[in-house]
Amino acid sequence: MTAAPAPRGLIRELTRAQRRLLLGGVLLGMAGVVSTLVQPQIVSRLIAAAGQHRPVAGLITLLAVLFLADAALSSTQGYLIGRAGENIVRDARVLLAGKVLRADLAHLNAQRQGDVHTRLVGDTALMKIALTQSLAQIILNGLVVVGGTLMMALIDVWLLLLTVGCLGVASAASVWLARGLRKAALANREDTGEFGADLQRVLAALPTVKAASAEGREESRLAGLADQARRSGNRVTVLNALLSPVLNVGLQASLAAVMGVGMARVATGSLGVADFTAFTMYLFYLVSPLVLVFISIGVYQQGRAAVQRVDELAGLPQEDDPASGEGYAPGDRSSLGDGSGIPAPDGGHPAVEFRDVGFGYGDRPVLEGVSFTIPRRGLTALVGVSGAGKTTVFQLIERFYRPGHGAVVLDGKDIAHLSPAEIRGRVGYVQQDSAAMRGTLRENIVYAAPDAAEADIAEAVELAGLADVVAALPDGLDTRLGDQGIGLSGGQRQRLCVARALLQKPAVILLDEATAHLDSDAEAALRDSLRRIARRCAVVAIAHRISTVVEADRIVVLDAGRVRAVGTHQQLLQNDGLYRRLATAQFADNALAGSAAGSAARPAAGPSTAPSAGSAAGLSAGPPAGEPSPAPSALPTAGAAR
Repeated sequence: MTAAPAPRGLIRELTRAQRRLLLGGVLLGMAGVVSTLVQPQIVSRLIAAAGQHRPVAGLITLLAVLFLADAALSSTQGYLIGRAGENIVRDARVLLAGKVLRADLAHLNAQRQGDVHTRLVGDTALMKIALTQSLAQIILNGLVVVGGTLMMALIDVWLLLLTVGCLGVASAASVWLARGLRKAALANREDTGEFGADLQRVLAALPTVKAASAEGREESRLAGLADQARRSGNRVTVLNALLSPVLNVGLQASLAAVMGVGMARVATGSLGVADFTAFTMYLFYLVSPLVLVFISIGVYQQGRAAVQRVDELAGLPQEDDPASGEGYAPGDRSSLGDGSGIPAPDGGHPAVEFRDVGFGYGDRPVLEGVSFTIPRRGLTALVGVSGAGKTTVFQLIERFYRPGHGAVVLDGKDIAHLSPAEIRGRVGYVQQDSAAMRGTLRENIVYAAPDAAEADIAEAVELAGLADVVAALPDGLDTRLGDQGIGLSGGQRQRLCVARALLQKPAVILLDEATAHLDSDAEAALRDSLRRIARRCAVVAIAHRISTVVEADRIVVLDAGRVRAVGTHQQLLQNDGLYRRLATAQFADNALAGSAAGSAARPAAGPSTAPSAGSAAGLSAGPPAGEPSPAPSALPTAGAAR
């Protein structure tokens, strides 16, 4: 993320929301400052009254009351400021979490997720210190310093000038150190974010790390990043350690000078004992506040580094609402037919239409001039070699990304004019990596439809082929899963995600290799479910296996980011060489798999020979139950460009 020069609107908004607590704390602190500054004057009068043998009980009582008031005001002020700080941290984390969740994926994916986590958790905590505690200390102790200086000037200007001269050099050095401290603190926060990002990368792929015996390499890499964070942290520590001693040298020098010169003047009679005592008390009263001011400045500079990083995170571009008022009214399902989420049968528009769409990741083009339609009913398959842009098509339909040119049209409306909620309420998406989260199986299934009825949940579970899995689990739908769905197999997680999408009752269902992790029985059951679902809405599948492709009502062949051909399985076998080559390779793989299982041997088609229609028909239902699933081939595999 690029560095921002200073805190912007977010920080002002957060502090403004807590202005009552902050103002109350500052006012109480100011009252405490007045109480502190009055005390030396009372002591001076007490000394003078004692010297003149006048009653001193009233002055002693007043002094005791001021001491108690000072303590009460200080503790109450600290509570109010601390409470405001905790509120600011809470508000910042909630607001930033919302911004991250609603961020434009193209920009969010450019960030390191571990660094985003560090900004949300660690930097917000440091921000609290900068915006509340340190700032309050600077203000209140600064008032003590200013007020004490004025009172000292009223007592003796020459002693004050001597004090200021000794403190001036130390104060200038402290300011220079504070500026260096801010730069060092910013570097340390960045280094800490780098370590957090790399740690999250390793933890997210820990099974891969172990399988590759890469623990040692990753440990060394993390150690290097930890060393880098330690070095920048040590720079912060050194500057912090120098800040107080440098100031203390000036304070000690000024105290020694004042005591020496002041006592000499008292001896000559040019300065009274009471005035000298009051001046010395003010000087002692300045020592702690002045040290705290510069320490707080140092802490504030560290906090400003965190504030800057938090504010940068708040600047993440967000998914926009519609560019115009055109679209579906929120909560209005009338255009979806019977309210079930399935489009009306007489709808005149295709479910999805691509109109001359072009898209690329940075300078790398992925799609160029892509145009095709997806009917409102039936199964449409996207096929192509790795990197053809199949998954990118899905991400554009979901508007995770925006086309560089052209338009993606959903039910006759350009999705550029629809809100994300409207788009995703009509489109269900099953990802290739079968995303599941910690929680119960039920919580995962109803994630997109938390108010779903039990009957709808049961129907989605049945359609996804998950009913037997649920029945076998100890707590059924209430069985708890670990992170990333640990507790279920890959195929079971895939069916869970299918059930989640079905429960939305969308008008369009996108399946990104939804059968990739299923065995032959589960795949056959899911294909049967897809046939039933496709009679009610549009199903678009990036299919890994020929059995799913053969059954598609419509097949779109992508090649190098362009639509190469559109048709049925038989039409493409006859008219498109790429599809024929991919399908031929898959048929050969199926024949080998069938032979290995003890099935009747079938000659594999040669590399340039199209299989017969009879062969295609024989494979359309997939392998017989109990036989191994077809071996993967080049027919739509997951691609880097996707």
